[in-house]
Amino acid sequence: MKYNPLGRTGIAVSEICLGTMTWGSQNSEAEAHEQLDYALSRGVNFIDTAELYPTTPLSEETYGDTERLIGSWLKARGSRDRVVLATKVAGPGRPYIRGGAPMTKDGMVAAIEGSLKRLNTDYVDLYQLHWPNRGHYHFRNAWTYSPWEQDREKAEADFVELLETAADLHRQGKIRALGLSNETAWGTMQYLRLAEEKGLPRVASIQNEYNLLYRAYDLDLAELSHHEDIGLLAYSPLAAGLLTGKYLGGARPEGSRLTRNGDLGGRFQPHQEPAVAAYVALAREHGLDPAQMALAFCLTRPFTASVIIGATSMEQLKTDIAAADVTLAPEVMNGIRALHRRFPAPI
Repeated sequence: MKYNPLGRTGIAVSEICLGTMTWGSQNSEAEAHEQLDYALSRGVNFIDTAELYPTTPLSEETYGDTERLIGSWLKARGSRDRVVLATKVAGPGRPYIRGGAPMTKDGMVAAIEGSLKRLNTDYVDLYQLHWPNRGHYHFRNAWTYSPWEQDREKAEADFVELLETAADLHRQGKIRALGLSNETAWGTMQYLRLAEEKGLPRVASIQNEYNLLYRAYDLDLAELSHHEDIGLLAYSPLAAGLLTGKYLGGARPEGSRLTRNGDLGGRFQPHQEPAVAAYVALAREHGLDPAQMALAFCLTRPFTASVIIGATSMEQLKTDIAAADVTLAPEVMNGIRALHRRFPAPI
């Protein structure tokens, strides 16, 4: 397993990160613990969760359960010092989380206290802002994204308040580093500028969607990562399972995410089918597992700090972690380039 720096924090994270958003809905406590044990045995030291999880489906009744399952594992194994633990404070819009209010100082303090209690720990290594207060183009929002409706002064006031809160939490020893999620290049640069001007915590990472079907990060954010040492934590590297090929031809395997989450967060629509079929065919042409090819591609990107995998079975988990050992031949990379030109934005 390869380990990469988490920004300029001095923290090293495995290039494969264990995602957890199905734990508590699709996965039981015992299954979550089994996944954690196996991942740790394979050199994975990075675990990502959120107060919002599980998400398959999202539910007020299961809110926080994923953190509780991780917390029970940490208590049972005594492995806190062996893992880099990341969680997130929810942004606005979920009425059962602080009334759906935007992120504020008070909300962030309440959120971290709840997360620490559920996780059975005194601190988290990476605390991430799950999505911006001001809106963003992720979660299939690119088609309705309207940044000209944003209020710059309000956005900057939010940035400062959240950075100051992170500074307080860092001084108290409750977080080691701050990260963003579902953020834009402009938003990230404002956080960096204000942190430098005011002596506040520097953002270490951005957790955004990145996969063969959704490559917005290749442009401005890639430049930002290069110049500012901000690594991508790539979520949905298999496009919610599409890139495994298991949904081709309208298939809906029993117990799969598609049977629980409708359209896979807007990803399951007609434009993706020919692109997925082409990527799956490319993988099989070269004797590769389609999921491993998709994950290995994400690992080739210079801006990637870690790729977040998620699995509902041990078979899936073993396949995904083994992608770290896959090297893509030049012919495969050339094939991916050609398909990207044919299908630049299928989801």
